[in-house]
Amino acid sequence: MKKLIALFAVSTLASTSAIAGVAISGAASVSYDDNGTLASATSYDADLSFVGTAGTTTVTIGMDVDGSTGPATSGVDMSTTIGPVTIAADMFDEVSLESSTVSGGQRTETTDSGVTVSLDVPIGGATVGLDNSGNVIVSGTFSGVTITHTVGDTTTTTAAAAIAGMDVSITNKAGASTWSLGTTVSGVAVTLTSAQKVTAAFGLAGNTMTVSAIPAVAVHTGTVADNDWDTAAVLRHSTVAISRDLTSGASLSATYSTLDDSLTLKAAVAF
Repeated sequence: MKKLIALFAVSTLASTSAIAGVAISGAASVSYDDNGTLASATSYDADLSFVGTAGTTTVTIGMDVDGSTGPATSGVDMSTTIGPVTIAADMFDEVSLESSTVSGGQRTETTDSGVTVSLDVPIGGATVGLDNSGNVIVSGTFSGVTITHTVGDTTTTTAAAAIAGMDVSITNKAGASTWSLGTTVSGVAVTLTSAQKVTAAFGLAGNTMTVSAIPAVAVHTGTVADNDWDTAAVLRHSTVAISRDLTSGASLSATYSTLDDSLTLKAAVAF
């Protein structure tokens, strides 16, 4: 009997130790959209995330649990480090095919799973990395400016800095540049992007209002070579979103859009 008790104690300790290395989190929400002049609709979303950690190795499993056919895996990733070598494995091949032909999304299915092996070698104030796609990545922070330069099939350079209370980010990808500016004026957080989108956020954490001016989207004809569908035109419009944390632990938000004169109410909780 003593041996049996001792064995039970050891097995309990082992299982407790294993559970201690696993973190579980999740989120759920229900939304009601009056859809302007169209019929109203209600939608739901619930997700769980499991993160297991052992030393420098992490495994993350995501699950979508609100589907009609039961829980479905949404992602499985593992990463580990061996000295200067980082190994990252995406073990779940999600469905990336877009069913809509006017969304600008991916028109044919592609394999999204794979393994990336990168080597980081510090040189002075910069770090040089090489991944399994053959890209060479140079990054570092110089005089307060963080710069990342990727040389490969598509050369990309990103620079980010905080200058006189303003957050500036500039990205050049294959010769095309995009940028964003963010600052706070009298307690209002304002963001401006090269796409001409302007966002202003008012209030404090847990009780905010965000006003956005969203630019028009032009018609784009998709191609088989680029593996994308057509993009439907969208008129310039504005949105106003009000969000407030409730004492129940949930949050309630209301979003109005001038695009279709719709109001969306959403109750959500994260744990």
